[in-house]
Amino acid sequence: MAEGRSSAQRIRLPRTEPGPFRLLATRFAVASGTILFIAVVAYVGRAGYTDAAGDGVSFLDALYYASVSVTTTGYGDITPVSDGARLVTTLVVTPARVLFLVLLVGTTVEILTERSRHMIRLRRWSRRLHDHIIICGYGTKGRSAIDALTGKGLDPKQIVVIDERSDVIDRANADGFAGIIGSAASAGVLHQAEVEHASAVVVAPDRDDTSVLVTLTARELNRRATIVSAVREAENVHLLRESGADSVITSSGAAGRLLGIATHSPTTVRVLEDLLDAGSGLDIVERPPRAEEIGAEGTRPRDQLLVAVIRDDEVIGFDDERAGQIEADDRLLCLCATTETRTPA
Repeated sequence: MAEGRSSAQRIRLPRTEPGPFRLLATRFAVASGTILFIAVVAYVGRAGYTDAAGDGVSFLDALYYASVSVTTTGYGDITPVSDGARLVTTLVVTPARVLFLVLLVGTTVEILTERSRHMIRLRRWSRRLHDHIIICGYGTKGRSAIDALTGKGLDPKQIVVIDERSDVIDRANADGFAGIIGSAASAGVLHQAEVEHASAVVVAPDRDDTSVLVTLTARELNRRATIVSAVREAENVHLLRESGADSVITSSGAAGRLLGIATHSPTTVRVLEDLLDAGSGLDIVERPPRAEEIGAEGTRPRDQLLVAVIRDDEVIGFDDERAGQIEADDRLLCLCATTETRTPA
């Protein structure tokens, strides 16, 4: 049971409503305001009240009367003696007592049931989680990957972030993503992220050795998911591929190549950055062929620029003779404007 509780506490979902402590503060403010309101009402009508000594009622007396009346303590040392004061007690103070009790009971129930509500949310979340994407590491690379995915139209609810830093998961929650605190190299943490039902895993930690461990564990738990990993050094690419990564991105190498290209052709780098910025300008899409594009007599896409043909896991360049005859099972890589209507993948 203790292990189950700690596992549940590691999963944090984006909040769609205020937390219990915020509600507690709000209700405390409403309760205090209720007492103050009754004190003002009693003080305005102080001529109709008397205390046990028969003296007049000051504002402090009125505040004391309001607090003991609203909280249903009612010591009786300050009492309404006139008909008007009794009417006010009946029509104003009594409803205020009911309101105060509702706030008190509601707050108590809210605090006591928060854990139960969290568990119910987790169960609902787990049942609905299917074909989602797991982001291992919410640093610059992880956030950039999410930007690209959401730019392609992926629902943020289909993204699960894993990171060992609690404050980073808080940031992911604030951005609208579910998060799990822990190491993505742990099978238990990946199980909490429902890795068995994930369609893809993005491995973007800060260390190459961590990338290898995460990739190995994720591939062992899910043989069909697409796993893409990032590494800093090119010498570690083969380790990621041997570990089961479908694609490996060398962050330092890619940045270095862009820097080299920019020294001779800055415009080329701007075009490449445009392609990488999903949702604006030019975009590259992978799609099935249209009916009119299939066969030796098929036509090339007129609204898109054919870049390559993917056939049996082989990438065939547009200048290859085989790309001139598109088959029904092929996948096409095309350049297009993001405003164009694209054929769904």
